[in-house]
Order: sequence, then structure tokens, then C-alpha cells
Amino acid sequence: MQLDLNTLTPAQKQQWLQHAIGPRPICFASTINKAGEVNLSPFSFFNMFSANPPILVFSPSRRVRDNSSKHTLENILEVPEVVINVVDYDMVQQMSLSSCEYPKGTNEFIKAGFTELKSTLIQPPRVKESKVQLECRVLETKPLGMEGGAGCLVICEVLRMHVADSILNDQGTMIDQQKLELTARLGGNWYCKVTAANLFELEKPNTQLGIGVDALPEPIRNSRVLTGNNLGQLANVHELPTVDPAYEDERLKSIFQYYAITPDEMELELHRYAKELLDQQKVQEAWQILLALN
Repeated sequence: MQLDLNTLTPAQKQQWLQHAIGPRPICFASTINKAGEVNLSPFSFFNMFSANPPILVFSPSRRVRDNSSKHTLENILEVPEVVINVVDYDMVQQMSLSSCEYPKGTNEFIKAGFTELKSTLIQPPRVKESKVQLECRVLETKPLGMEGGAGCLVICEVLRMHVADSILNDQGTMIDQQKLELTARLGGNWYCKVTAANLFELEKPNTQLGIGVDALPEPIRNSRVLTGNNLGQLANVHELPTVDPAYEDERLKSIFQYYAITPDEMELELHRYAKELLDQQKVQEAWQILLALN
């Protein structure tokens, strides 16, 4: 299927893009205007763009329905400060409730049942229930258009970060990713949450550079069993491994004995075994299995 976005309505563009681009972290923004009225609203056009200086950007888009701007943006233009409260699963229902388009001047902290917590450096309050709260100074707002659906980048510098002790690792030195059940936005009514069950670690390319998929032996590169992910694992070594004479594996011995007279079937079985090892992140062992035919 092919879509030319200039042929779609603003609502259609939004639906297609939001279903495809995700999961998107949620910026739960608390702001205040010159009159002291507090607003709390979630935005999923949001991410981190720099660590030094620490810069976050989110975008309160103009409403597609009537081309009006969000109260959050109006507040920021008056008082260029914002607390970005991180959303986890424990608060997702209340967060969603706060997205209702209440009349200007309504305090969504009260409507959604959240607790205001006084910030330490800026005027807008923090959300006590959020396990990570970021006090930010707004550096710049950059409109991306003036029609319904157009975003406005709000570029923020993080001044101070508040982190709940309950989500720190055992040493108390960093956030334990398994303890913070982050919630992210998808398309339509869909969300997702990060849990220990769906977390996985991926070894970053080493500093000596991976050899690359193009450097893999042809039988491995053209395997009928190994996936693109598997090839990426194998290619993330800085030099092509060699056979380790001391490596012993009973299943490997069995494969050689059983398939001794059918080399093609043996290769297929070795690739199946290697794939199992790769799926368990045992890259060096997988290499020894794949090199066994050499």
C-alpha cells in the first residue's frame, strides 16, 4: 500500500502516522499562567534530544477539529516553565482522564485526582504520583504551521530531576528499568507498557566495529534458518571467529553422527541449533556451531 500524505485529510494523516510511529513516550506537562491557573495535560509528540545541555522537546499540536491551540501552549507563552512528569502504568487511567478538553482555567490535577507538589526551581507544580519529575525552563517555542494539526515545538532545558527511591537499583545509583513500568502511546486508543517480561538487553556494537553482515561466510549470510536479527548478532564481532579446538558440545557431536551422510541436512540442523543459541544471546557458542563445518 502506498499513501501520498498530501491527498489525506489532517485527521487521516494523524491516524496513519500515530499508528505507525510508536511507541511514543508521554510528556505529562504541568504549566501555569500569569494568573496562577494550573494546567496538566499529556502529549505523546515528545522525546529527549540532548544530554549536555539536557534538552527535551514536546509538541502541543493545534486541534484538528477547530484549529485552536492547547491551554498548555498558551500557559508556556505567558510563563516559560514546565514540569514534565513521566507516566508509568500506575497512573495511566488518571493521565488519560486529564486529557479531556475541560474549559480554560480548570485544574486537571483536581479533575484527574492527582496531587500537586511544589516545585523547587520553577512555578508549575509537580505531579506527586509520577515517579520521575523534570523541572524545565522553556528555551524556545517553534510553530510548525498555523493549520489544524500543526505542531509547535516546545524546547525545554531540564534544570532539576526528581526520582522516586522505589525505582532505583539496589545500589541506589540509577533507575532500575525493570521497576519503572513506563507507559507509551500508540495509535487510536492503544497504549503499551514496559514490564520485566517484555524487556530485553541488546549488546551495543563494540568500539572496535563489527565486521558487518557482508563479511559473514556465504553459507551463513544466505542461511534459510537464521534471521536478520541473528545475522546482526553474528556480525557484531570485531573479527571473524575461528574454531576453538577445546570447544565441546554433546548436541553438536550428535548432529555430526546422525547427519554424517547428508551434508545439506547437517548444515540445516547446525543452523537451527545456532539460532537457538543466538536467541539465548549465546553468540560465541553459536559461532562455534556454525564454524563446525569448516
